[in-house]
Amino acid sequence: MSYRDVVKKAKKAGFAYRRTTGSHEVWWNFRNGLTCVIPRHFDISPGTLRGIIKQIGLSEKEFRDL
Repeated sequence: MSYRDVVKKAKKAGFAYRRTTGSHEVWWNFRNGLTCVIPRHFDISPGTLRGIIKQIGLSEKEFRDL
């Protein structure tokens, strides 16, 4: 999945951009206080994507349905 697609889904899940550290962005959900780190790479590998989905607090199906 591409970086842009992951960011769109994170925004739909209620996350907002917080800061950048190197080639990674930190996104924060003000409703529940969760944070997730999204690497600024063209393609995000499946294992990294699973980690991001866990940080967001959704199942893989819920994430794909956003």
